[in-house]
Amino acid sequence: MKRREMLLTTGAALLGASAFPLGWVAAAEEKKQKVLYYTRSAGFKHSVVDRHGEQYAYSEKLLMEIGEKHNIEVVCSQDPAVFDGDLDQYDAFAFYTTGKPISDEAKAKLLDAIKGGKGFVGFHSATDTFHAPGVDPYIAMIGAEFITHASQQKTMMKVVSPNFPGVGELGDGFAMLEEWYAFAKFAPDLHVILLQETSGMHDDPYQRPPYPATWARMHGKGRVFYTSMGHREDVWTNEKFQQVALGGFSWVLHRADADVTPNIREVAPGANTLPKPNQK
Repeated sequence: MKRREMLLTTGAALLGASAFPLGWVAAAEEKKQKVLYYTRSAGFKHSVVDRHGEQYAYSEKLLMEIGEKHNIEVVCSQDPAVFDGDLDQYDAFAFYTTGKPISDEAKAKLLDAIKGGKGFVGFHSATDTFHAPGVDPYIAMIGAEFITHASQQKTMMKVVSPNFPGVGELGDGFAMLEEWYAFAKFAPDLHVILLQETSGMHDDPYQRPPYPATWARMHGKGRVFYTSMGHREDVWTNEKFQQVALGGFSWVLHRADADVTPNIREVAPGANTLPKPNQK
């Protein structure tokens, strides 16, 4: 069995009911919901969203498998024209994008849909999208903007919102090898779920106080969830990552509720403190 096929099989095996937050499986008998997973890269293309010929990308296959098991139709697209159509057909949108993946007109349409009550899930480079000198409306929606990353390393994710769906069984936190993003322009109304523990991390971008790595916020009537994880294929098959991501989906799809009162000032008071240039 090839490594890629083995990882897909392993991922499918991890998608059992025990890994899913309360409310996700319970909703399986209800009307099927529809999620648009949009993975166009207008900048750097990550391997987990890189298609080979007519085949879907690695993360696309996994999300479709998850959807099939749990009464969700996951529609995967890398075509900006998908936003020319009817967005009302989707219950939520999931982005793994870079650069400017859709037009300004399509972005406005997307943001209006979220404000009106549609859900949104952002993975990893979804914050490396629509950069602007100020705060782009998309960045205001997702909650922060990617600025850089350094070498991949194993570090701790601290759980600061244990009652959020999918997080309750993770204890105080967990360690993971990943490409960790550094952010700026954090929205003041973030409800932080996982905190990036920077103590002990090497490389300049991480020489700063702990900052949000996974969070939720309300955007109008819409529920927005983002996690910085998802760069590596073995992260996508990691049960802890899946629990976190599926907790986010269950919340944005109204399959579970959560208190998302802003807590960034309490749990990450130094979030917007950036490291000094060339700090050693």
